[in-house]
Amino acid sequence: MAPVRDLAARGIGLLASHGGSAQAAEAMLRRRYSWADERDASLLVALGGDGYMLHTLHQMLDGGEERPVFGMNRGTVGFLMNDWRLDRLAERIAAAKPIKVAPLTMKAITIRGDEWTHAAINEVSLLRETRQAAKIEVLVNGRVAMPELVADGILVATPAGSTAYNFSAGGPILPLAAKMLAVTPIAAFRPRRWSGAILPDDTRICFKVHDPEDRLVSAVADQFEVRDVAQVEVSLDRSRSLTLLFDPEHALDERIAMEQFAT
Repeated sequence: MAPVRDLAARGIGLLASHGGSAQAAEAMLRRRYSWADERDASLLVALGGDGYMLHTLHQMLDGGEERPVFGMNRGTVGFLMNDWRLDRLAERIAAAKPIKVAPLTMKAITIRGDEWTHAAINEVSLLRETRQAAKIEVLVNGRVAMPELVADGILVATPAGSTAYNFSAGGPILPLAAKMLAVTPIAAFRPRRWSGAILPDDTRICFKVHDPEDRLVSAVADQFEVRDVAQVEVSLDRSRSLTLLFDPEHALDERIAMEQFAT
């Protein structure tokens, strides 16, 4: 049996999702290494999939923390994660490449006048709630860019999130260093040929829902949903920064770039 390696002295803590694969990996890692308490750790190892990584990052945003996270894939896709390996974890973390990402801020106002603010690391999306198409006005830096989009919805994606829902909806993949945001319609009916826009990441984007009480629309910031919205503002929050750690040969910026060649 391999000797226990001390990661606690380096301030490294361990988190795992509730999935069976992540729990089994956590048990193996706790037998192999000693760990700092997750509440006091200066760096975290997270086991799970992309959803769990987003959950972990959102918890840090909510708590005002900025601890680096080294993820290992014990989920499905694992685009935000490194490969799972038990051995030489301390060496991998020491050699890891840091990637910084800034979140979007969604400010949503409902038809009842309630206001909600939430962060999104991947995307903010507006989605119709009923069989009726949504009718949405799009404003860019306070100017009307599109008087009315008739569609299932629309989304704003960061470069880190551009390979997720945005790409599935037909949006572009954005290199991580591009300093751009993707604005992508979801099943557009009118204008039928509009495929979206790429905007500088300091742009303020506002969506106003037409007939919001009859054509109900929800707004979703990653996994946080606000139903029955009348207006949604989206902007990048450069004052907040999150750090993900990747094996040098598996870094997020290179993976995003190579996704453009995937078939």
